[in-house]
Amino acid sequence: MTPLVQAEGVDYTLLSFEDLHGWAEDDHEQALEAFLETCGDLKDPAWAPLCEVARTRPGARSFFELFFRPVMMRDGNPPLFTGYFEPELDGSLTPSDRFRYPLYRTPPEARAGPFVSRREIEEQQLLAGRGLEIAWVDDPVELFFLQIQGSGRIRLPDGQVLRVGYGGNNGHSYRSIGQELVRRGIYGAHQVSAQVIRNWVRRNPALGRELLWHNPSYVFFRKIRNVSAEKGPLGAMNRSITSGRTVAVDPAFTPLGAPVWVEKAGRDPFNRLMIAQDTGSAIKGAQRADIFYGTGDEAGRIAGQVKDPGRMVVLLPIQTAFELVPEGEG
Repeated sequence: MTPLVQAEGVDYTLLSFEDLHGWAEDDHEQALEAFLETCGDLKDPAWAPLCEVARTRPGARSFFELFFRPVMMRDGNPPLFTGYFEPELDGSLTPSDRFRYPLYRTPPEARAGPFVSRREIEEQQLLAGRGLEIAWVDDPVELFFLQIQGSGRIRLPDGQVLRVGYGGNNGHSYRSIGQELVRRGIYGAHQVSAQVIRNWVRRNPALGRELLWHNPSYVFFRKIRNVSAEKGPLGAMNRSITSGRTVAVDPAFTPLGAPVWVEKAGRDPFNRLMIAQDTGSAIKGAQRADIFYGTGDEAGRIAGQVKDPGRMVVLLPIQTAFELVPEGEG
């Protein structure tokens, strides 16, 4: 973990736990369980001893209050919380009339630098027949959103589940198809959600295909082994993430593995201690975060509606917090 230093243009404020709205009412034990999932990977001298203490299963609230201090980081951009989930798709290990849309491993030439665009891969079937297929699914729209999420589960005809995770990409920048629908005047910004996009693409097959090609980025996958079906998908720390307790952050500001106090306003507001265990290409900024809502269609429905204000406060080891924000400053 890279030591934290103050970044230019960022305001740092040292808070107390009394400043965190709803702190006393949260289930700190759940947060401690999520923290334990990844704390063993924190080798920084300020963090490793805290993980050793956490493994003794102390009183969770006292643990966080004794060993951490809340630090608010603001870079001038408005706070924004969105949601993400682990999709579940129907698929097969062999192609058929129903299962026609492949998930690919990363081709060797894509590892060397920028590769061809989404349109070229799909329209010209450039990767077909090269043995790169992991599985085939029955819905190209759901496959597109699986690529956006970066990981998911494939339900096979025999009832088994194949888990896949992010394996690489084609080197093209992500372009939002939701923003493109707004630009074309089809929807207002307040109307766009993942479900709205799905419905529009399915109602307009030809135009929908072109819309998906507006995003030139293409994600490749890998099989995920040794993760039980009961656990969440792997996050950026290569450990299982936890529904309702994992948040994806910008690691330029928030250290991966750190506890993060989230005060989400808007629809279905909550105040909750979460753990920064994931990242995302669209998650940029000190007050920008993506909340993990779990696996499956219902989690996807909820996550797709989240676009809310609030605030995020990072809990840092006491020594780290005081080095970043000397007591009395901020």
